[in-house]
Amino acid sequence: MAGAGVVLLMRCIEAADAWRAIDGSTLVLIFAMLAVGKALGNVGLIENLVDALALVLVNTSPLLLLIGIYALTSSLTEIVSNNAVAVILTPLAITLATTLGVDAKPLIYAIMLAASASFATPIGDQTNTLVYAAGNYKFLDFFRVGLVINIAVGLASLTAIWELNDF
Repeated sequence: MAGAGVVLLMRCIEAADAWRAIDGSTLVLIFAMLAVGKALGNVGLIENLVDALALVLVNTSPLLLLIGIYALTSSLTEIVSNNAVAVILTPLAITLATTLGVDAKPLIYAIMLAASASFATPIGDQTNTLVYAAGNYKFLDFFRVGLVINIAVGLASLTAIWELNDF
């Protein structure tokens, strides 16, 4: 907001041109995405999903636990705000780590990285939504290319976390 204010005050762009550049459908999509994420959180759907998966993940090896936490975070981040996903999954990761007697930091790193790596949908992150509208892309374009990027980033992240931490 401050940057936009400076640009307008320095007369780099006229206010009328700035208003014309705002894409109303993109704003509606961003607000709708935030509302859906909030609604999913309010009805407890995300927490119920996490609780169900926790029963499966609690009896796995540390490596599978790390992969499971990363995959869960990555999947949820594509449909819900990354901040909400991180806030919901971090306590779960800490609880699972304590139950298994392993260090929670690698799981928290996995959540942090997976929540920040949303490439497969235009609704996974506000930046994706802006690119989606400005580039005139299709939803399937994001899925095709973004899924490959998600997998590549996931493999690199998991390898780094596994190699750099004692689990």
